[in-house]
Amino acid sequence: MTYKLSLLEKSLIPAGSTAAEALHRTTLLAQRAEALGYHRFWLNEHHGNDQLAGSAPEVLIAYLLARTSSIRVGSGGVMLQHYSPFKVAEVFKVLAALAPGRVDLGIGKAPGGLPATTKALQALHDRAHPASFDQQLADLDAFIDDKLPADHPLAGALARPVPPVPPSRILLGGSPGSAKSAADRGWGFCYAGHFNGDPLNVERSLTAYREASGRAPLLALFAFVAETREEAQRLAGAKQMIKLHLSTGKSVNLPTLEAAADFARAAGDTDYRTEVLTPHVVAGTAAEVRAELDALHERHGVDEFLVEMPVSDYAARLRSIELLASVLAPARVS
Repeated sequence: MTYKLSLLEKSLIPAGSTAAEALHRTTLLAQRAEALGYHRFWLNEHHGNDQLAGSAPEVLIAYLLARTSSIRVGSGGVMLQHYSPFKVAEVFKVLAALAPGRVDLGIGKAPGGLPATTKALQALHDRAHPASFDQQLADLDAFIDDKLPADHPLAGALARPVPPVPPSRILLGGSPGSAKSAADRGWGFCYAGHFNGDPLNVERSLTAYREASGRAPLLALFAFVAETREEAQRLAGAKQMIKLHLSTGKSVNLPTLEAAADFARAAGDTDYRTEVLTPHVVAGTAAEVRAELDALHERHGVDEFLVEMPVSDYAARLRSIELLASVLAPARVS
């Protein structure tokens, strides 16, 4: 089977540890992933969370690019609703100029935090005329390519510098609509299977992207490898995600029903509903995980898996990426 393996990293802060230690471990994992032949190393964006250190992926990307030499490094993803597309274009053009051909701009639609952090991030937004996500995405694309229409309100603004190779653009999503949006813009598409592993939705979304773009999508999922299946499943545990549907029509993924209720309460919404999602978790020995990835590759035409390891213990995560690399490309392990 021929497909690439990449990693999605949250910079988890285990109990008794610190953010500085978590970010140091993230750096070590990126360097080891590069040595093992992983294709990409992506950083999550989360806000106001004491268990996660990665609130500014663009800063981590720059740091990791300086401490690696070949692996692609990127965002998984930038939560565009909070930011000026112009500034995002500038930041990633600078990164692409620093490390040509190694920078990925992954864009996500979620808030990445509770309503209080979203309010703080968007404190200076024009709430009377909120920009749509699709418009922000279009503007970002135009600023990266220097193709802003002449009649655009921001015409004449140039995002600089111009890098030798522009950042690769990939939309993160969990629906056929997101897949079609990525295809329409000529972007890559990564299905968020670590949020929603519903087989029918996976099939529809990946098929929609492939048919609209003629390109193979990426599939993000939870995966964890240990010496035995029992150990892998014990460490990874059962995963469940709660999709909170607010009365405004917006939705957000949260880890528990309690977190969903807290989010709705903070948003001042009493007329909400929740939906239980089952993320796809692949846990077992290296051979067992390889077999399941092979099957997904065959079934969906996926040529790259973006693996998130749902375990906070650094040593266990390091061993997991080593074991998985050994069964896929044993010559790269040292």
